Amino acid sequence: DVSFAVKRERVSPSSEDDDSPNSSRKKLRLSKTQSALLEQSFKINSSLNQKQKQELAEELKLRPRQVEVWFQNRRARTKLKQTEIDCAFLKKYCDTLTAENRWLQRQVKALKSGQPTYVQFPAVAALALCPSCERVSAAAKPSTTA
Repeated sequence: DVSFAVKRERVSPSSEDDDSPNSSRKKLRLSKTQSALLEQSFKINSSLNQKQKQELAEELKLRPRQVEVWFQNRRARTKLKQTEIDCAFLKKYCDTLTAENRWLQRQVKALKSGQPTYVQFPAVAALALCPSCERVSAAAKPSTTA
C-alpha cells in the first residue's frame, strides 16, 4: 500500500480578499460627496494634523483612521504619478542626448576619414522646464544646416 500525504494550506484572515463575505474588514466605499470633500481638503493641505483629521472625519461621518489612510494613499498615488512624469521627462532627455551623441560620433568619424564635410548642427536647443525639479533644460527642435 502506498499512501500519499496531502499538504493543506491554512488561509489566514489577513490573506483573504476584502470582498469575501467572511472578511473581517470591508473596503471603504466613499460617496461622491465624501470623495469630493477629501480631494478638496487634499488640494489645500496634503497632510492633516490631529485636529483637522478629527474635524474632517466628523464632517464625513468616517473614523479618523479612515481619513488618515485615505490621505496616505492619496499621497502615495500623487508621488507615483509624479515619478511617472519625471521618468517620461528623463526618457525624452536621454533620447535627445543619445541622438546628439550619434551625431557627434558621425562628425568625429568624418573628421578622421579626412573627407570634406558639411557641418550639420544637431537639434537647436530650446529651453524647457522639468516638471518635477523646475530646472531649465534643453528640449530638441528641428535641426538646421550651416
